[in-house]
Amino acid sequence: MSKMIDRNSGGVFIIAITPFNDVGAVDKLSTDRLVDYYLDSGVSGITILGMMGEANKLSLDESNLFVSQVIKRVNGKIPVVVGVSSPGINTLQALTRHSMDSGAGGVMVAPASGLNTEQKILSYFDMVCSHLGPDVPICYQDFPQTTNVHISVPTIVKLATDFSQIVMFKHEDWPGLNKLTALRQSSEVKGIPRLSILVGNAALFLPQELQRGADGAMTGFAYPEMLVAVEGLHREGKIDEAENIFDAFLPLIRYEQQIGIGMSLRKEILYRKKVIDSPFVRMPRTVLSGIDQTELSRLMSRLESRLVQTGLDIILENYGI
Repeated sequence: MSKMIDRNSGGVFIIAITPFNDVGAVDKLSTDRLVDYYLDSGVSGITILGMMGEANKLSLDESNLFVSQVIKRVNGKIPVVVGVSSPGINTLQALTRHSMDSGAGGVMVAPASGLNTEQKILSYFDMVCSHLGPDVPICYQDFPQTTNVHISVPTIVKLATDFSQIVMFKHEDWPGLNKLTALRQSSEVKGIPRLSILVGNAALFLPQELQRGADGAMTGFAYPEMLVAVEGLHREGKIDEAENIFDAFLPLIRYEQQIGIGMSLRKEILYRKKVIDSPFVRMPRTVLSGIDQTELSRLMSRLESRLVQTGLDIILENYGI
């Protein structure tokens, strides 16, 4: 039976890459291995066809096949959220229908580019919710750096109040810590529904976001075990231990966050960890230079040494990773 997202969903919903082989075709064997890797890391959910999943580079047929394969491999263990954002409502609706029929736990929708007033945002999601139906849980993706659509906390609250399908909010505004605080505090007011808040931005601000009331993370850093440990330790009240682990990984988090090259770095790390068979990124892409490769090797090596030297590897191991 499918696990559905709701207004209390939390933990780490890993943003999955889409594995390709060396000639750019979707790699089924690597996809299965990737799903197993994420499950073994202890994630609470998987989000596929996100912006870092190269969703805009797949045809609808490829997207449908990838959705079916991932959901089948997950086999109901955790919710699978499918990014269905599209300029066309018919394409959005078709991918949503296929995803939910296949067993998805919900869909993620970013507002269409060009919604330059908050009334337009409300009207757009009125249309989206109407087309998708009341039984499809929706995660609103707030990523104005890419969509150029800005939304205020009062409008987020109105969406959550007016549309029961909108149960989750992916917070990626920047700077956004005070926005996150205001949104979480709004749910403490009588009569205002709660939203699950998961954070992105490659986890750059994860400790602070958790301390401000986020329910977890929805991002795709190539070391999901770190995300799981930090979120879990924070939930247990072990704030300093959580931050110590995060601090050890921060140089790699920052390096992987580089605009234009981040996707290539993330796939290269997963390739080196033997999770996928090829680091291929579809065009447009940035190919890693020799210096990039050397820097990445040093960062990965220093991380491994630091974890051992500080004993953080034992904390990760004891945490069940």
